[in-house]
Amino acid sequence: MTLTARQLTLATLDRQLLLERRRLDVAEAVRQVCAVQAQAPASPYVALWNRVEAFAPEDLDAAFTERRIVKATLMRITLHAVHADDYAPYHAAMARSLRASRLYDRRFTSTELTDDDADALLPKLAGFLAGPHTGADVEGEVTAHYGEQAHRLWWALRTYAPIHHAPTGGPWSFRLPNTYLASPVVPGAATQDASAGVRWLLLAYLRAFGPASAQDFARFTLLGRPVITQALSELGDQVVRVPGPARAVLYDLPGATVPAEDTPAPPRLLPMWDSTLLAHALPGRVMPQDYRPLVVRRNGDILPTLLVDGQVSGVWRTTDAGLELTTFRKLDKAAWRGLTEEAEKLAALLADRDPAPYRRYNHWWDKGIPGVETRTVKGR
Repeated sequence: MTLTARQLTLATLDRQLLLERRRLDVAEAVRQVCAVQAQAPASPYVALWNRVEAFAPEDLDAAFTERRIVKATLMRITLHAVHADDYAPYHAAMARSLRASRLYDRRFTSTELTDDDADALLPKLAGFLAGPHTGADVEGEVTAHYGEQAHRLWWALRTYAPIHHAPTGGPWSFRLPNTYLASPVVPGAATQDASAGVRWLLLAYLRAFGPASAQDFARFTLLGRPVITQALSELGDQVVRVPGPARAVLYDLPGATVPAEDTPAPPRLLPMWDSTLLAHALPGRVMPQDYRPLVVRRNGDILPTLLVDGQVSGVWRTTDAGLELTTFRKLDKAAWRGLTEEAEKLAALLADRDPAPYRRYNHWWDKGIPGVETRTVKGR
């Protein structure tokens, strides 16, 4: 049976725990959804609040502190929160891309340092970051070896070296200045295990976002097509082809299920940069193409969104009066009732931590959001 576009949307929402909140340990929830975008410190908390039944922020605090969940630069050269056991293979999969994004960049090449110069610091960096240190601490250590080039060398290393962000407290576990810790990954081993890492990441991706195409996986990771084609070939019967509504070949895990066409999708208030909006080639599964310019800003910011019946239907932000919901289309009373209930709960969660976690992005609203209707909801 050929899957419909609606079924693909529902499959994504189901595997992302967005059709029904589930009672899961936060680390297991992060593993099930593959990775949680963590560019903004509040986003992993809002993401898991949408997905985990009876979510307690303190549980995520503890998981970060105990390093059961780690925060690091990975897919799309962006910060993600991932299960600790997934970090090593994910890093192995992404190491070559992470290195190239920095060592081939003019900001590094203009220093006239070589790849070998940067790599030579990896064992020393691992030793220095056996305990947490700020970026300024690391630059001071690197300066002893490379003087005025230390800043750009550390700029490269903090992206591709096997290091995590160390939690520093505050409402969302991480605050400036960023503090770093070495990963248990052995320096230099990641590139040797790259193929195995890509296979591991691809299977995790399909569990979390499938059925999906090679182009979708490329969008999620920024890995090259030859690398992905090789991984699909090496996985053999660990992946299967499934028929979809478009020409692109879709892959999935054997035995994976897809919800029925008429499955309802509840309202959700997703955080900035939620992975659901970044996991598939354009146009995405939950983002109507006409709304994309309203949500994805020119510099790459992806605003906090409202999901109605599985589709992005507006954006939200916090104000002094509460959560402000702006829709891009007319909604019926039932949809507004569902969004209001969600907004009341989210406002209460934020009030206990930081009532305005995305305040620095309010300038997008100052420039104008062309919505159809705006309502403000107070917390319970």
